[in-house]
Amino acid sequence: MAGGLTIGMAATYAGVTVKTVRHYHRLGLVGEPSRDSSGYRRYGSSELLRLVQVRTLATAGVPLAEIGPLLDAGTKQFTAALVDVEQRLSDQISALIARRDTLHRLADGDRALLPDRACALLERMRALGFSPDYLVGQREGLVLARALLPVGFESFLAQIELRLEDPVFVDLTKRSWEAEAWDADDPRIEELATATADHYLANPALLGDPEIMRAWLNATAKYSLINNHGEDQAPISARLTALTEARLRSAGIAVPHE
Repeated sequence: MAGGLTIGMAATYAGVTVKTVRHYHRLGLVGEPSRDSSGYRRYGSSELLRLVQVRTLATAGVPLAEIGPLLDAGTKQFTAALVDVEQRLSDQISALIARRDTLHRLADGDRALLPDRACALLERMRALGFSPDYLVGQREGLVLARALLPVGFESFLAQIELRLEDPVFVDLTKRSWEAEAWDADDPRIEELATATADHYLANPALLGDPEIMRAWLNATAKYSLINNHGEDQAPISARLTALTEARLRSAGIAVPHE
């Protein structure tokens, strides 16, 4: 139209809202055209072109604060600036993909907090018939161990892997968890603790890498946090652990004191 476009028409042609056009004016990204005799601003081809340029760059992810200098720059500077914007967008995309992957891992349960090797151990326990409640405690213990002793975590996992290959150890562990149904003064508790300690003493490899044990000896507060985790939910199991460790100490095995 000969007299130019109204702000509404210019906004429609540029693919934005009237509110957005006014926002561009306030930021100085698009100059405000003069008013006609009726008091209305009329947008010509130059203003419309600028609107389209600003909208295109904004949609591409260029911050509004950078669009003005970008459009006013020479060709060389414009190209260099676009490369910089593209790199920032790529970084943002990478960050978003990482966040999405974390959400996927959260949906997958254990994998959000534990590496694949630890998750495989939990699957192994499940396949061996350990109860769901026991698995919950083991999962939480693994998360704590990874946070508290990250350097030795791989050796800690290797120790568990070795233990799960031992049928006697697996049976003793299952019985320890089943003991939660026993009375607190049941004589079988001490008998089971003795049997467990004796099995460790007969198979010292099950005690794990000596370096890891030394690391725990130097971090008894951390050891206590893991060892006492879930004590309220499994008091008999906690007592069994304490009795087993006491017998190991009496046999000369260096076990951290809580």
